[in-house]
Amino acid sequence: MPSHAPHVLVVGEALVDEVRRADGTTDEHPGGSPANVALTLGRLGREVRLAAHLGRDERGEQIRTWLADSGVALTPGSDGAAATSVARAVLDGAGAATYDFAITWDLAPGTGATDSTLAVHTGSIAAVLEPGATAVHDLVLAARDRATITYDPNARPSLMGTATAALARIEPLVAAADVVKVSEEDVEWLSPGADPVEIARTWAARGPAIVVVTFGGEGAVAVCAAGEVRVAAPRVEVVDTVGAGDTFMGALIDGLWERNLLGAARRDALRAIDLDMLTAVLERCVAAAAITVSRAGANPPRCEELPA
Repeated sequence: MPSHAPHVLVVGEALVDEVRRADGTTDEHPGGSPANVALTLGRLGREVRLAAHLGRDERGEQIRTWLADSGVALTPGSDGAAATSVARAVLDGAGAATYDFAITWDLAPGTGATDSTLAVHTGSIAAVLEPGATAVHDLVLAARDRATITYDPNARPSLMGTATAALARIEPLVAAADVVKVSEEDVEWLSPGADPVEIARTWAARGPAIVVVTFGGEGAVAVCAAGEVRVAAPRVEVVDTVGAGDTFMGALIDGLWERNLLGAARRDALRAIDLDMLTAVLERCVAAAAITVSRAGANPPRCEELPA
């Protein structure tokens, strides 16, 4: 990829998902929330770079090949881990996953946005797990002058300590972001009993132009300056939910890029997005996520699989 090409910089973990199914079978897929977002963007034809923390081992090589096959470039220093991280997902009879992790996270020195970075995306483990989390926060704040900031808290309670401790990390990133996507499950963990849409309104008041709450098979709700929109999700046969939210996030960034709403110079235009445009973006996001849940693992669609 040319160094000057407009691109999205995704910052965060790439790891191997070891999936244990309800019937006792086990398989491995490359994954990690930010890596899945990068993969989605690559498959949708976008220039994308991933700042990750891989080992120079067999699993790391598996991830590098997986990313390269979808056009994702790794930033320099992304292979500095002693070993590639593993997330073990245990699936219930409905295909929903619970996780435990063997993970380390750090960010290579010098990683950051450039003049050709249109957006910086981060989230999940990378934004809360030290030693890398502090560097991620610093990178995001430094990138705001150049790029749109997108963020998905994508909570992993088994890694993030208490909800109170996680919120202390999450809320400053929400305030720094232009676009936030959060799942209904994340809101329930962070603020038990709260109305997710009310949380979205609260977060939107702190700075983001758009806050989206996803409700799995029930679709999504977005809050922006023009008001609120709700979109339904297509009905599909669910194989598993691994990577669905990340697919939605990647498609959201792609949709905003398609409408020339990325980059610091477009911040006011993003804030002025109208409800019809936002609805069209979200409808493609739920369509993309529906394809991912219809097949095993984090396997987002390519451009030609989605409606134009």
